[in-house]
Amino acid sequence: MWNKDSLKDLVQKKFSDYQFILVSNREPYMHIYRGGEVEVIMPASGMAIALDSLMQTTGGTWVAAGSGEADQEAVVGQDTIMVPPHNPKYKLRRLWLTREEENGYYYGFSNEALWPLCHVCYARPLFSPAHWEVYRQVNRKFADAILSEVRDRRTIVFIQDYHFALLPQMLKEADPRLIVCQFWHIPWPSFEVFRICPWGTEILEGLLGNDLLGFHLQYHCNNFFDTVERILEARVDYEKYAIFRQGKETRVRPFPISIDFERFENFAAAEDTQAQIAQLRHRFNLSGLKVGLGVDRLDYTKGIPERLEAVNIFFQKYPQYQGHFTFIQLGPVSRLNIPQYKQLNALVDSLEVEINSRYAYGRWKPVIVVKAHLSQEEIVPYYCLADVMVVSSLHDGMNLVAKEYVASRVNGDGALLLSPFTGAARELSWAYSINPFNPEEIADNLYKALEDSPEEKAVRMASMRHWVREHNIFFWAARILGDLITGVGQE
Repeated sequence: MWNKDSLKDLVQKKFSDYQFILVSNREPYMHIYRGGEVEVIMPASGMAIALDSLMQTTGGTWVAAGSGEADQEAVVGQDTIMVPPHNPKYKLRRLWLTREEENGYYYGFSNEALWPLCHVCYARPLFSPAHWEVYRQVNRKFADAILSEVRDRRTIVFIQDYHFALLPQMLKEADPRLIVCQFWHIPWPSFEVFRICPWGTEILEGLLGNDLLGFHLQYHCNNFFDTVERILEARVDYEKYAIFRQGKETRVRPFPISIDFERFENFAAAEDTQAQIAQLRHRFNLSGLKVGLGVDRLDYTKGIPERLEAVNIFFQKYPQYQGHFTFIQLGPVSRLNIPQYKQLNALVDSLEVEINSRYAYGRWKPVIVVKAHLSQEEIVPYYCLADVMVVSSLHDGMNLVAKEYVASRVNGDGALLLSPFTGAARELSWAYSINPFNPEEIADNLYKALEDSPEEKAVRMASMRHWVREHNIFFWAARILGDLITGVGQE
């Protein structure tokens, strides 16, 4: 079983001559003003939390865009700061994006073009030449910052996600000695979907700058192979799972990402967590009630309206649960600059009002929507409180919330309802499977999960906990590093 120590041993034995640079759009720690003082928090990102555990183990430099209002006040030297704040393990290098860059690169091309293109949720991508140009410029800006960190050291650059499709090629052209690896955290669509992108060729060429390219699922790898084969002049070797183009090899592999199981388990078992659970029961008038939970950013890929409609149907079909069950939808608002997200936010509000006006009485509310950014420690009590967790994504690369819930169920109880259109469903086959496009099916499975015997649910949960404990974030990192070892000839 992989853990921090065994991963650290691997790094020291095989990569002692290399420095690690991890690159992502979102930073793992941000500084804000609270009560007139500067305070550090972790963004609401399962990916950032998981990769923070990895970086605390390997050390190195994390390059990301500064997003906290007090970020510039907190940095020293070359826009850097050591993190975590109370036990520094690695360096965080912040880049500063202008409002125009953020609108064009992040809200524009990344999230109005690539995000809907890769998530088959029937949201039309918007392709703006102006956004594409800013996306290229910001990728170049990150490349310059990374290269300034490299100097003459042997370096492994580990790039995260769809914000940096052009970055690998830029880095390799500037310094062919770099070992460049990228993990694409969202699905990769079929060729028929991807071909509508006006800059598809440039995106593929950028990604083939990687020595190693990872996706969550073999299915996504296969889609990528097919896309490259039909758009570029390249040779796809299905035995080696590699693509050869212009004398360059890019290995493509599935690496299902996971979480730091022990980190969540320890939070859940902490004495303070029980007190927080009691506070939540008092705050939301949940004494003696069964509780359902959804934890998501307000994003149209997460199936939140369908989930709330399922709760409405649940109370219609199973009126015995009126006054005895409350569903909490937890998570921050997201990307309100984009019209589809603004419309989703309004729809969720209207569904909450509609369901509560139909069923609520006295102090009991059937639905509670909490739009808040909560820290990892603050979310775990919600996981512990919930008798049923509903993950009803319409399309998701992995969905780490499902794994976080499982890791937090230290008593071995609870039930997970899981969409088959998540990467997590390929691993957590013991969950209650739900079609997120069918609210009535979600409602029926919600009832089944509540009514099934404790023994039945304990068996399901024990199997899922065993899987996530063994296939944790350190196991994920070790597999990637193992492929890199092969690539740099260190076997």
